Amino acid sequence: MSGADFDDLFAANAGYAGSFDRGDLEPLAARGLAILTCMDSRIDPLAALGLAAGDAKILRNAGARVTEDVLRTLVLAVHLLGVNRVLVMPHTGCRMAASTEEQIHAVILERAGVDTRSLEFRTEPDQEAALHQDLVRIRSYPLLPATLTVGGAMYDVRTGRLEPVDLG
Repeated sequence: MSGADFDDLFAANAGYAGSFDRGDLEPLAARGLAILTCMDSRIDPLAALGLAAGDAKILRNAGARVTEDVLRTLVLAVHLLGVNRVLVMPHTGCRMAASTEEQIHAVILERAGVDTRSLEFRTEPDQEAALHQDLVRIRSYPLLPATLTVGGAMYDVRTGRLEPVDLG
């Protein structure tokens, strides 16, 4: 890594730090909320949900899937950081729903020459089924309290609208 590779970011940070006013925020989730969403850069979870810095814990990964690391993070968020509700928020137009595992592996191999078959990307064309599975996984995880409120919604990257998903 060369410092010059990140000069634009360090310069932007200097401006940000000059007017930084969040040093007194508590580490707790002020609104008791954790949000799991995709790493897609079209999603601004705080703005989309009318939240401010400090209101929620934001977890992101490819496809907004509940992985072991998400569960580990939720255990910490619930037991140490004031989280009492979790919203899982996948989105429309997600590459993890538009491709199969095999297709993703093949594209990476073709573009980068890297064999990624040892990884599971957790692709799933039926996003509602995947969301249901992930919500059940959180709700049934033994290290999380049964009182934890868990919900799901699909974020539309074209309109910015959030559609609650009825999981019965």
